[in-house]
Amino acid sequence: MTSTPDISNSPANPSSSHSKTERLGFFDKIGLPSTLKWGFLGLLVFMIGDGVELGYLAPYLEGKGLGQGQVALLFTVYGITVAISSWLSGPMSQVYGPRKVMWAGLAIWGVLEVAFLTLGISTLNYPLMLVTYALRGFGYPLFAYGFLVWIAAATPAKRLGMAASWFWFAYAAGLPTLGSLTASIAIPAIGTMGTLWLSLVLVVVGGALSLMAMAKTKGGEPLTKTAESPFAAMGRSISIMWREPISTVGGLVRTVNTSSQYAFFIVLPGFFMTTIGFSLEEWLRLLTIMFLGNLVGNLASGYIGKKIGLRNTIALMGAIGTSLGILAVFYVPQMAPGNFAIASLVAIFYGIMLGGYVPLSALMPMVLPHDKAGALAVVSLGAGAATWVGPIVVAAMRPLFGLEGVMWAFVVLYLLSGAMIMLVREPKV
Repeated sequence: MTSTPDISNSPANPSSSHSKTERLGFFDKIGLPSTLKWGFLGLLVFMIGDGVELGYLAPYLEGKGLGQGQVALLFTVYGITVAISSWLSGPMSQVYGPRKVMWAGLAIWGVLEVAFLTLGISTLNYPLMLVTYALRGFGYPLFAYGFLVWIAAATPAKRLGMAASWFWFAYAAGLPTLGSLTASIAIPAIGTMGTLWLSLVLVVVGGALSLMAMAKTKGGEPLTKTAESPFAAMGRSISIMWREPISTVGGLVRTVNTSSQYAFFIVLPGFFMTTIGFSLEEWLRLLTIMFLGNLVGNLASGYIGKKIGLRNTIALMGAIGTSLGILAVFYVPQMAPGNFAIASLVAIFYGIMLGGYVPLSALMPMVLPHDKAGALAVVSLGAGAATWVGPIVVAAMRPLFGLEGVMWAFVVLYLLSGAMIMLVREPKV
C-alpha cells in the first residue's frame, strides 16, 4: 500500500503557522492565488482556443457533405474520451504531478489538432477525422483538471472556495463564451479553416504561458511521497467511490450540476425560435447572455460560500436556485412571446444560479484531505458524465411528456442533488 503525502505542514493546511501571519497581495485578497495567477490566465486563453469550434464545427462539417449521423458519432466518441480523460486527470496528477499532466494535455491537443485538420478535415477522410478528433478529446481535461488539482494542492483550505470559483470563471469564460465570440469575429476575417488554425495557436499560447510561467511554482510535483504505478493510482481513484462513499455523492452532485446545460443545447434552440419567436441570431445572443450570467455566478458563489458555507451555497443557490431558474426559462418567456429583455433576465438568473455548484470543487478535497486528487477525480468524472446525462434525460422524457416534462425532470434532479449534498459534512477551517 502506498502512502499519501503528509499535508499537516503544507501550505494548503489552515493550521500551518505561517498562514496566520502571511501578507496577502492583491490577487490573494480577491481569492485568486497569486503564485498561480499565470496559470489562470493561461487556462483562459487555452479554453478560448478550445471553444472556438463549439458553435460552428458541426454545421461546417455537414456543409462539407458529412451526414448528421456521422457528425453526431464524431461528437459522441469525442465526449467519451473527454469523460475518460476527466477522470484520469486526478490519478495521473497524483503519480506524475499536475505539471506533467498539463504538459501531456497540451501536447495531445496540439498534435492531434494538427492531425485532425491536415489528415481529416482537409481531405474529408472521415475515419481519420473520427480517430484524431476522439484522441484529441484526451487533451483539454488533462490540462484543465490537472490545473484544478494543482490549485487544490497549493491553496490554503480557507481560500480554496474562492480559488475554485476563479478556476471555473476562467474555464467558462473561455469555452462557451469568448471562444464563440472569437469565432464570430475570426470567420469573416480569415475564413473557417483559418479560424480552426487560430484555435490551435490560442491553445498553444495559453498552455505554454501557464506552464512556462509556473515552471518553479510549488504544487506541480507528484502528490505521493512514495513511488506508485499509474494503474494503482487509477484503481484507487475508482475504489475511493466505495472506500469513501461521500466522494460518490460529490460525483453525483457534479453530474447533475451541468446536465441541464447540455440538455439545453439540444432543446432550447427550437423552443425559443419556434415557440417564443426569436431568430437564430437572437437565440445565440441569449445563449451568450446566459453564460455571462454563469460567469457572475461562478465568482459570486465563492464569496457566498465564505459567508454561509460551501455546502449551504451548493444546496440553496445551486440546487434550489437552478431549479427555479429552469422553470423560469421555460414558463416566463411564454408569458411574453418575443420579448427579448424578459427572456434575457431569466437566462441570466439561470446562469447565475448554475454557478452555485462551483464550491463543490473546493468542498470535496476539504472533506477528503488525505486524497485530494482522488476526490477531484470523482468530481471530474461527474463533470464528464453530465455531457451524457443531459441528452439522456431529453431522449427519455421528451417523447413521453414533451419539453415541459423534460424541464420538470431536471427540477427533480436538482432538488435531489440538494438533498444529497446535505449528506456531506463540511469541515471547519
